[in-house]
Amino acid sequence: MRKIHLIIYIMTALLLVSCNGRSPLDTTTIYDGDYCYRGEMSNGKRNGYGVLSIKDSIIYSGTWKDGKRCGYGTITDSLGRQITALWQADTIVSGTRQDSLGTYHGGFSKELLADGHGTWRGANGEFYTGEWAGDRRNGFGCGVAESGKVKAGDWRKGKYRGEQMLHTADRIYGIDVSRYQHEKGRKKFSLDWSAVRIVGLGAGRKSSGNIDYKISFAYIKSTEGTTIRNRYFPSDYVRAKKKGIAVGAYHFFSTKSSAAKQAHYFLKHTTLRIGDMPPVLDVEPSDAQIRQMGGTEAMFRSIRTWLAIVRNATGTKPVLYISQGFVNKYLPQAPDIRSNYPIWIARYGQYRPDIRLAFWQLTPHGKVRGIHGEVDINVFNGYKEQFAEFLQRETIKK
Repeated sequence: MRKIHLIIYIMTALLLVSCNGRSPLDTTTIYDGDYCYRGEMSNGKRNGYGVLSIKDSIIYSGTWKDGKRCGYGTITDSLGRQITALWQADTIVSGTRQDSLGTYHGGFSKELLADGHGTWRGANGEFYTGEWAGDRRNGFGCGVAESGKVKAGDWRKGKYRGEQMLHTADRIYGIDVSRYQHEKGRKKFSLDWSAVRIVGLGAGRKSSGNIDYKISFAYIKSTEGTTIRNRYFPSDYVRAKKKGIAVGAYHFFSTKSSAAKQAHYFLKHTTLRIGDMPPVLDVEPSDAQIRQMGGTEAMFRSIRTWLAIVRNATGTKPVLYISQGFVNKYLPQAPDIRSNYPIWIARYGQYRPDIRLAFWQLTPHGKVRGIHGEVDINVFNGYKEQFAEFLQRETIKK
């Protein structure tokens, strides 16, 4: 930080010296159509301090060199906002713009829009420091909303995209599997749990070093609705546990049958042991299916029923698996679920979901040694110590 301040100081000093080193000046007034310049001149050019205006409105007041703005000066943009800036050859090096909404300090484009690195302090308490383009947050930046919520990550055209993840072997990774990994058409495949390690994250994920990650947890599909069972669940469960992997089971939610019956079906046909990962309810309905259920309220009543029954039976809160789209569109209508149950989000990309969560499914196109075809890759929201605490606090108790 001291180096940055020193560089800025030196740049400012050099600019002031270069812009103020001049020969004897004349103060004059020059009219050019609606434009008027009042200030110092040298060798027929604006040099020194001067004010440029159009009719009765001041456009720029400050120092000039060889006909160009150079040094400190104040300019008014097309919206009437004043920018006080340090200039070099008609270009703003850095400046400050203040209006009723707040104060921006940083770089500007030729069009006088926030550009490059800059800091915004809103009159409402909002704060942002980072990259800008076209007067909008664009690039990496850190912000604090009026509510106090912190957002650090990538921004595009004024919208927060999320934290851009750099994947390393230090993170806690897991997978989820179902019959899909065992069958492709008429072909059948076994899973070699003794060999499983993540060796690919799919395209577009940033990683450091070779991808050869330990699998710390695995979720295995057990049931769906009230009639479908995964025939491979028992063997996968035993073999994954033998490998030393923390294992959990998930149920795929159906919009066509009773939530209570689904919960009891899951409990009846699923191996659940004390110390296992918390059960998961996988909810992936389409908009049409939600309407057929009777709407959003009816859907959440069913979800609450399943979660409550399984929670009572296992002594731990089940995890709700949903997509980022579901989070954005529907979850705000169920704040009790959002605040009381762990969330597992499917969001395929390089940005971490902007929500408090337990797990993040980052790709369905992962590669795992010992498993045929593509595999869902998940990451725990934390590191080794937090995962150990999670296993103590959130696993099945009865």
